Amino acid sequence: MKVNYPSLVRFFRQQSLYLAVSAVGGAIFWAIGQPINPATILVYSLCIGNLLTPATDRLNFLYRQRPFPFNWLVFLPVLLVLAIPVYVFSSVVVWLIAPPTPQTVSHLIRTGWKFPYLITFVFGVLSFLYHTTKERLERRNIELQHSVELGTARLEMQEQELQRAREIQQSLLPSKIPQLPGFEVAGAWQPALSVSGDYYDVLRLGDHRLGICIADVVGKGVSAALLMANVQAAVRAFASDSESPARVCGKVNSLLHENIATGKFVTFFYGILDGEARTFQYCNAGHLYPILVSAGSVHMLEQGGAVLGVFPSWKYEDSVIELRAGDRLLLFTDGITEASDAHGQEFEETSIATFAKANAGLSASELNRRLLAEVTAFCEAQFQDDATLLVIAAT
Repeated sequence: MKVNYPSLVRFFRQQSLYLAVSAVGGAIFWAIGQPINPATILVYSLCIGNLLTPATDRLNFLYRQRPFPFNWLVFLPVLLVLAIPVYVFSSVVVWLIAPPTPQTVSHLIRTGWKFPYLITFVFGVLSFLYHTTKERLERRNIELQHSVELGTARLEMQEQELQRAREIQQSLLPSKIPQLPGFEVAGAWQPALSVSGDYYDVLRLGDHRLGICIADVVGKGVSAALLMANVQAAVRAFASDSESPARVCGKVNSLLHENIATGKFVTFFYGILDGEARTFQYCNAGHLYPILVSAGSVHMLEQGGAVLGVFPSWKYEDSVIELRAGDRLLLFTDGITEASDAHGQEFEETSIATFAKANAGLSASELNRRLLAEVTAFCEAQFQDDATLLVIAAT
């Protein structure tokens, strides 16, 4: 025969409760000086408990779904009705097994009702409170579980959407950077979140010219990524072999000012690398100053203008440098310079300059890779902002 262990455990748990109630009831009668028969109290408690609990369980459909206090208004009359047959039957069992004194069963029923009715009321109320509390908690648990499942599903959907957005954003970045004879250009992109507000691009403007830009949208996440996509579209629309960097900055600035949200702006750097003239003509719109390593010394290209999207009438100006064999030009966003170690110390431009000077003999791709690895190790891969790095190496 198969034993139903959960039902057996529930049964013995109920008997323990009935015994506890009988002990409390006996203590009450003893405290008020009433003569008691422990066996009578014990039999009454076990009989009433085992009769009343199943009966109230079967009738709980009458009041279970009703709100407070209507559930009590229905339950108490039901309890009073059940108390009569439960008391009569229990009294007969007590008279047969452990009567308080020698007497007839009718006399016991007429005179011994106080304790049984007290026990009936206690059992009924305890059973009602237990089941209503249990059902309320179970409903609450189901609601919480449902909310957690919905929240998990939403998070998974958002994660999938962000992953698709990241894939789309990565597809907007140059999959293969065009090159010029005598130069090497390498780029790296490390978003702090799933999507990034950083942007870089390398555009072929002719047989011997490249348009090179790097930008940083204020903020992180989806809003910054959407604005970055607009910047990219504008740059690709305006950049051409006939447009100077300053004119491109001016056009992108005017477009962004008409469409950008309040409090948003973009730092932007755009330059044209001429392979024949070996020059780099550039315009800086509020971006971090690039670092040039040339002939064993380090310089910062400090010429620049206002950020994009704030001042619609700003007049941007071009600057030009020559790039000789062995020169290295590094463009980067503040995710590189503001990367912090465990003590809050930032990597800063000085560290970039020191590293670039010490490794100036490396190729652009290798210098890019090693510098990004150096920053990653410095901040233990805990980037607080999007990090982008571009290296132009003259060979």
